[in-house]
Amino acid sequence: MTGEHQTLALLLFSVFVAITLGITTWVSRNRRGSAEEFYAGGRLFSPMENGFAIAGDYMSAASFLGVTGLIALFGYDGLLYVVGFLVAWLVVLFLVAELVRNCGRFTLADVVAARMRERPVRIAAGTSSVTVSVLYLVAQMVGAGSLVALLLGGTSDAARAWTVIGVGALMVIYVSLGGMRATTWIQIVKAVLLLGGTIALTALVLMRFHGDLNRLLLTAAERSGHGAAFLAPGLKYGGDWTARFDFISLGLALVLGTAGLPHILSRFYTVPTARAARRSVVWAVGLIGGFYLMTIVLGFGAAAILGPDAVRGSNAAGNTAVPLLALDLGGGAGSTGGTVLFAIVAAVAFATILAVVAGITLASSASVAHDLYASLRRRGGKPRSEVAVARIAAVGVGAVAIALGLLARDLNVAFLVGLAFAVAASANLPVLLYSLFWRGFTTRGAVWAVYGGLVPAVVLVVLSPVVSGSPDSLFPGLDLQYFPLQNPGLVSIPLGFLAGWLGTVTSAEVPDEVKHAETEVRSLTGAGAA
Repeated sequence: MTGEHQTLALLLFSVFVAITLGITTWVSRNRRGSAEEFYAGGRLFSPMENGFAIAGDYMSAASFLGVTGLIALFGYDGLLYVVGFLVAWLVVLFLVAELVRNCGRFTLADVVAARMRERPVRIAAGTSSVTVSVLYLVAQMVGAGSLVALLLGGTSDAARAWTVIGVGALMVIYVSLGGMRATTWIQIVKAVLLLGGTIALTALVLMRFHGDLNRLLLTAAERSGHGAAFLAPGLKYGGDWTARFDFISLGLALVLGTAGLPHILSRFYTVPTARAARRSVVWAVGLIGGFYLMTIVLGFGAAAILGPDAVRGSNAAGNTAVPLLALDLGGGAGSTGGTVLFAIVAAVAFATILAVVAGITLASSASVAHDLYASLRRRGGKPRSEVAVARIAAVGVGAVAIALGLLARDLNVAFLVGLAFAVAASANLPVLLYSLFWRGFTTRGAVWAVYGGLVPAVVLVVLSPVVSGSPDSLFPGLDLQYFPLQNPGLVSIPLGFLAGWLGTVTSAEVPDEVKHAETEVRSLTGAGAA
């Protein structure tokens, strides 16, 4: 890329970072320092504000960069991510949002521990939440590295590494100083910018084809080199039984995983009532639905205008399809319009990454402090000391995410998010649904449900082609591949539910009917909710 690209894009990066740091500084001067303020922003956000924040938290680098890249490379099969990400919100809306807001205070473990023995449940749920959060963070780090590598010419591994480190440092600052209130406003600003940028790019793509969607699709199929197969199922997930089962596994993970994501669940605690939580999800579904419809146009637009070979040539996983599309739509490399549009899109994508990593880091640090630390200390710490632990935990989580982000820099970000969704659906969703809806659920069942989904999911990823055994693996020189699927959801999700059931039926514990009745009334009516 030319010096103009670099200067303008870096200037826009700097403007956004300065604005968000200003928000963080202002909020840090006006906070009370309580756990409720740090974790939930004082529960002062309106449904619309929280809906925009949820959308900002959810529309990540996987959506803006990874999904469009997959559609550009694989056509119809890339749409699986769009469908899965969107349909998942129906599960959240009808099964999770209102009940979680009524039963918990800050984290997933609050819901489960309401009628269980707290210590083992909190340790299990906290461990699972941190694992999911770190996996999700890795995807955002990879997206940041790919974006800046493109900006600086695509050949600088050092630039990519320093970008990942810089993003990690910024997210720690956002969370440590501003907590949930600053993170929420950063996500709202980012959602507005991302939706505005996506609308502009979609309009330009449609103008290029004079509003003729049929012509857009036919051109994409023609340039793909696959012809009509580009617009039909099976290009990526067709063929042998392994690919077909991978398709099913990924679909399960995407549809069920959202309801178990810690940073999404924590957003329901930032509004004053359960009704506001439900209305927040309605706002979020509308915003997210519109966004994903536009990513379909952008993905096929990148295939039609750039061609999959150009997309793959810039980044083998397709993570840079949208910035390259913006460059072409603006007039091409070297043109003023191309430079401006590329810089704006790159800055919006970078803003997307910063906002999402802040939300995930806050959720994971809350799990460490509120669940793991509080349980191990047997409630020995005061709320202020718990907040201090959360700030320290943010640094630790950031360091781990940076290290893994450097390691996984050549994988598609949407694919990496699919792994995080699989772990969330395997470990968090079973224990959450059992706790809310099964009267006889016990502490042993809760612990077994978490570990029975978490451990198989992580082990199967380690033994899959993602880590070793193929040229595209993290460690291509090793061969530890014993599990053929790239996504473990098809096996690990049923195991999580099975382990929870088995732990309960083999437990000698007698469920507390009074606690269950209290939890049921609270979850359905909101009586006594924090």
